[in-house]
Amino acid sequence: MSLLVPDTGLLFWMLLVFGVVVFVLAKYGFPVIIKMVEERKAFIDESLVMAEKAKNELETVKIESQKILDTARKEHLAIINDATAIKDSIINDAKSKALVEANKIIEDARVQINSEKQEAIKDIRRQVAILSVDIAEKVLRQKLESSDVQENMIDRLINEINIFKS
Repeated sequence: MSLLVPDTGLLFWMLLVFGVVVFVLAKYGFPVIIKMVEERKAFIDESLVMAEKAKNELETVKIESQKILDTARKEHLAIINDATAIKDSIINDAKSKALVEANKIIEDARVQINSEKQEAIKDIRRQVAILSVDIAEKVLRQKLESSDVQENMIDRLINEINIFKS
């Protein structure tokens, strides 16, 4: 018997055992292996589909978030512009009210100054009239010390009054 050339009986039994192993594997082993491979393939395919859906949803969410951010930016700018306009309006209103109030205060001061001026002029006239009467009284007393001068003056005044009445 040679080490390199197998005997025919050995070859027969090897072929028979190989056939039995192939048959058992084909009957019981390969279907289980093929089923597990197909399940794994289905799981991987399903995972790929879900990953694609997730990717699409992520893109949709990104687009929507960008739209929301753009809308928020526009609203932010609109709010800032409105606030600036309101601020300017309030400042202008305050300035105009302050100007009106200042003009009113100035006008009231002018009226009060004129009123006080008129009162002062009346007071001065009253005092001048009193002084004039006092001076005239003193002058007349000195001139009218004699009764002849008094009678002449009375006659003259009566004549002047009659001239004005006619």
